Amino acid sequence: MRWVPAFIVALLGSLVLVGGASGADAYPRRAVRLIVPYPPGGAGDIVGRMLAARMTEALGQQVVVDNRGGGGQVIATELTAKAPPDGHTLFLASATHGINPGLRRGKLPYDTLKDFAPITLVAESPLVFIAHPSLRVGNIQELIAAAKSRPGRINYASSGPGTGGHLSFEMLKHYAGIDVAHIPYKGAGPALVDLIAGQVQAMCTSPLPAMPHVKAGRLKALGMTSRARSRAAPEIPTVAEQGVPGYESTLWYALLAPAATPQAVIQRVHAETLKILKSPDIAGPLLAQGAEPIGNSPQELQKFIAVEIERWTKVIEQANIRAD
Repeated sequence: MRWVPAFIVALLGSLVLVGGASGADAYPRRAVRLIVPYPPGGAGDIVGRMLAARMTEALGQQVVVDNRGGGGQVIATELTAKAPPDGHTLFLASATHGINPGLRRGKLPYDTLKDFAPITLVAESPLVFIAHPSLRVGNIQELIAAAKSRPGRINYASSGPGTGGHLSFEMLKHYAGIDVAHIPYKGAGPALVDLIAGQVQAMCTSPLPAMPHVKAGRLKALGMTSRARSRAAPEIPTVAEQGVPGYESTLWYALLAPAATPQAVIQRVHAETLKILKSPDIAGPLLAQGAEPIGNSPQELQKFIAVEIERWTKVIEQANIRAD
């Protein structure tokens, strides 16, 4: 064995240490972009900004929300898939991520399962059917009766084709045999603005942005989409218990990264996110609005998304739902 000078051994050792520190310990090296597939004002934006603020503290670099609404969330999702896989781009996916493969078969510019690295399921929430007071309905049965008496003349807003609110309303149409017109927006925020103004008549959306307007009397809550009543609003009956048996729909948010993002980075973001979700200043507001903080493993999230794709694809086929 040839003799190697001590200073070279020391240098090689230091390089190994630097290389080992170049993963999670050195991450992030600059600001992190959190792509949110909604414009400002909706539930996804609210959750994204709550996360970004706490992640900025945890990671020691600014986490900036990048709102990319429109296109049924395909625009934001494709942007994430094509971003450098270095952990400096994260994505707040929603239930639409599991809906789009069945709704837009063969038309997505990415592979929903293969082009993303799962991190954790952030939260789950029911949706709530809401209406402008001028529609003069106070529950789901009254909405169904009004729609049957005026086929095609009642309209509803959604945060875009393929979103949870769109599919949930289409499910109600299918289950109840009613005809109402769909008016898509680029996000829940703009849709809520027009609903409050009476430009549209009804909507199905997350309780996060909707319930403050319900409590203020600007909108009426008709029913929750969950199997059981929400702990945050137990006075609002579910759709199923109002004469639509079997009806159930939930909204969820998950943190993803581009595929091939280093595992050390995924593990760091995962660990920090779980700490954030357990903190009272995040868990409290989410629970108060009916959203349940989750925080599962990357492997569990991957299985969850695969099941969601299968479930929604069946619903879309059975109800013959189309992306408008």
